[in-house]
Amino acid sequence: MDQSAPGPKTLGFVSEPATFREVECKFSVGDGFSMPDLTLTGTQVTAMPAISLSATYYDTDDLRLARHGVTLRRRTGGDDAGWHVKLPVGEADEGVRDELRLPLTAAKGGKVPGELRQLLLGVTRGGLLRVQASQRTRRKPLLVHNRDGEPCLEVVDDSVSLTEGPLAGTKYREIEVEVIRDSDLQPIVTEMLLEAGAAPAMSSSKGVRAVAGDVELSPAPPLPERAKPKDSAGLAVTGHIRAHVIALVTQDIRVRRRLPDSVHQFRVAARRLRSGLQAFGPLLDQQWSERMRGELKWIASVLGAARDREVQEARLFAAIRKLPGDVDRAAAFVAVQDHLEGQLAVANEHIEATLQSKRYLVLLDALAAAAESPPLTASASEPANVVLPPLVRKRWKRLAHEANMLHDELQGHDKHWHETRITAKKARYSVEACIPVFGRPAKKPAKQLEVVTELLGEHQDCAVAADTVRSLITKDTGPQTSFALGALYATQRQRTAAIRHEFIEAWPLISHTEWRKWLKGKPS
Repeated sequence: MDQSAPGPKTLGFVSEPATFREVECKFSVGDGFSMPDLTLTGTQVTAMPAISLSATYYDTDDLRLARHGVTLRRRTGGDDAGWHVKLPVGEADEGVRDELRLPLTAAKGGKVPGELRQLLLGVTRGGLLRVQASQRTRRKPLLVHNRDGEPCLEVVDDSVSLTEGPLAGTKYREIEVEVIRDSDLQPIVTEMLLEAGAAPAMSSSKGVRAVAGDVELSPAPPLPERAKPKDSAGLAVTGHIRAHVIALVTQDIRVRRRLPDSVHQFRVAARRLRSGLQAFGPLLDQQWSERMRGELKWIASVLGAARDREVQEARLFAAIRKLPGDVDRAAAFVAVQDHLEGQLAVANEHIEATLQSKRYLVLLDALAAAAESPPLTASASEPANVVLPPLVRKRWKRLAHEANMLHDELQGHDKHWHETRITAKKARYSVEACIPVFGRPAKKPAKQLEVVTELLGEHQDCAVAADTVRSLITKDTGPQTSFALGALYATQRQRTAAIRHEFIEAWPLISHTEWRKWLKGKPS
């Protein structure tokens, strides 16, 4: 029994899946396990009728879904029969997942619905989804009510028989505790189950358990291993690649679901990965690195139009609300909204086509291979505290040169400020890539560089917003709308000028030598 949430329109979906947030924990128990008396919690417990469920699990032959924490199944029986996809939820606990559901009629002949194949394409990378296991479950549910009589937990006792797959013929018993509504009873019930002899299940899903047993599958891509300063620089670079490949694939699914901020976070992952490949160039095969950087730049640019639209909408709508009362704010709002909605439609069509393209899937394959074993050079075998600081220092010097030049650009072209912003992002990303290795010494300058990129980022947003508004003023624009758009344009140019002065004032502190001490020696 899940908590329903509005399902966002998913990219290219013919029918929109219902979306549920699932919060549960699983326990392995033996045949002799006796369910403790849950009424001892001081609340009412209701035994519900037993039900029979059948589930078929789909994955690629190398279990790409399972290794990414994703479950795809077709289930019959119960009140939620249909096609289900269970997805990890960001930084949430392991037992928290989003479940997307389509009816059984979404596909015929046991084939995976096209909507779900497209949703999971970033994980499968085009690999064939086939039946990997099937099972039958006899479920005995209990509802635990809170002191107001409202059901807050569902505790189910599942007897499972595997009927198809590598472990066919295996039987096991499992207890699930699922949260229906927020309650302080979950930890109490969990403790009671543990005291009664239950053990936390190693596997996070029945699908994984059906193909691999009650084990924790090794993730793919592999999780990054933290390198210490005296470890090889190659270990640090490998960790950087793995972290951002994982982030990119995670955001791929979120972009396909059109979740808030997903396009931005996808582009951040792509830019950080690309910047790291460039900053640590001497440690990687040059030809491979250049090819990957080019492809990462391409995919980030494809999503750029949609992200720009998000930023412009937030900025311009906020600015319109602050226009003086004698300005026709409604006219400005309509003009801007019509323009941005047209941009969004085009951008989303481009994104949809790109995320299904062969070129994109080839890129994902290459990144998956690099996360397993990146093409390192001989220099990568040297200690990180010897190799990495000079590479970061090179980035810093270039930023310092460009930032100092901006003192003479207070009235200069927006392009020069934008170029410095790009350089600042590269410097920031290279420093942040070193935080897992050097810790606090790298974290301090990263915070200062964050100030730089935030200021210069807002400068760019203002400049683009101003250009957008100016382009809307034509000979056919009515006088009231033209006046309103002119006032809106002025707000963005005024803010652009103010940011330039803020940056000039902040730069001496940001560039203080205190932040760069770790780049001069061999941090231990």
